[in-house]
Amino acid sequence: MNLRSKLAIAFAGVGAAASVLVGVFSYQTASQRISAELDRALLTTSAEIQAGATQVLAPSPFTAGPHDNDHDEAQPMVAQAIAPDGEVRRIGGRPAVSFPVDDTDRALAANGRPGQDSYRDLTVGPDDYRVITVALGRDRGAVQLGVDVDESRHVLASLATRITLVSAAVLVAAALVGWLLARQITRRLVRLTAVTEQVSDGGLGQAGVPAGGRDEVGRLATSFDRMLGRLADARADQERLVQDAAHELRTPLTSLRTNAQVMRRFDELSPDSRARLLDDVDGETRELTHLITEIVDLATRRYDSEDDGPVELAGVAERAAERVRRRSGRTIVVDADGTVASGQTRRLERAVTNLLENAVKFDAGGTRPIELTVRKGRIEVLDRGPGIPERDLPHVFDRFHRADAARALPGSGLGLAIVRETALAHQGEVLARPRPGGGAVVGFTVGGDRLLPSSHPDHAGD
Repeated sequence: MNLRSKLAIAFAGVGAAASVLVGVFSYQTASQRISAELDRALLTTSAEIQAGATQVLAPSPFTAGPHDNDHDEAQPMVAQAIAPDGEVRRIGGRPAVSFPVDDTDRALAANGRPGQDSYRDLTVGPDDYRVITVALGRDRGAVQLGVDVDESRHVLASLATRITLVSAAVLVAAALVGWLLARQITRRLVRLTAVTEQVSDGGLGQAGVPAGGRDEVGRLATSFDRMLGRLADARADQERLVQDAAHELRTPLTSLRTNAQVMRRFDELSPDSRARLLDDVDGETRELTHLITEIVDLATRRYDSEDDGPVELAGVAERAAERVRRRSGRTIVVDADGTVASGQTRRLERAVTNLLENAVKFDAGGTRPIELTVRKGRIEVLDRGPGIPERDLPHVFDRFHRADAARALPGSGLGLAIVRETALAHQGEVLARPRPGGGAVVGFTVGGDRLLPSSHPDHAGD
């Protein structure tokens, strides 16, 4: 059974339950009111009979039919007197029936206080009666008065029939309205289910989510649409990464294959040629290893599992600078304030290290220090290399982008792409611009929402 059917049945059940409860309550209320009115009429009429007004034995307004308009018709009320010794005497009323007298009636006639009464239901012949016995006191016996309740029961039976019909109509109406409402409610869910099935079958690119609405279904559709968008972007990024990686891997693999062919004639090479060949193989192997490491980092997002925590950016800058100093032997000057941010320490260190290694690579023959500055979540590396051509500025942080001047330099072309991923993960942005006097300024920022109160004064080191 689908959700639409379940909702329709639920609506019908609620409507039917409400209708039955209202019907039962209405029937009980009507029955109690009619019984109370009959008892009141019997008590009032019995008092009038005691006063000698036997003409009050007229048709009951609750039981009289459309033809009971004169006193020649059968009267629904019947009265009789009970003497103290238990003798019964008919007073009047029609039909001419006599009610049986029990011990309670005889006790009221013999010893009852004036006005003391007793009610009971009797069946005399084919008719049912509501009977009251009222004691007169002072050895005057009692008066017994009965009213035919068959018509009252017919009225209640008719009421019950109408209530049943109305309940059935309400049940049908509730089922119909429930089905319509369920159809309206589940319409977008049905479409959303179809989209998920399409996506599960591999149709991510063709999936169109029925968005819209501010209710839970609309919010679900909007969130699912955003999720599909991110999945599509991730798939596109993955495909681009694979294509770019395949392209970049061809160069070192081709070089290694060529060197492998040359090594078949290793004995024929001169010592200098052998040394150059081995150096070339060693360099290409390192480049290939470095490229594969960078690709794996980007493809798996290794640092995504690292928890965020307070990070002193000055410490990050110092550790990255010390690492690059050991590797390159270059002088790196760190000028950092006491900025503390919420972020991933290892990921930020990797990004700063990539910035410094990029500066060292492009300023390989330089003698002036490379500068690293940290100011209020803004991290910049300043070098005195050849700078960045204007046409390359928009593509500096693209994966595998290599400027014309960098094609002969080592590197995977992924270092600055990792910097951009880190900046975006910390709600920041990347930056690259020419440096006045020559060189380049490359860096990234940490989003303002991630900056925490500083626990140290401005700090500088080298």
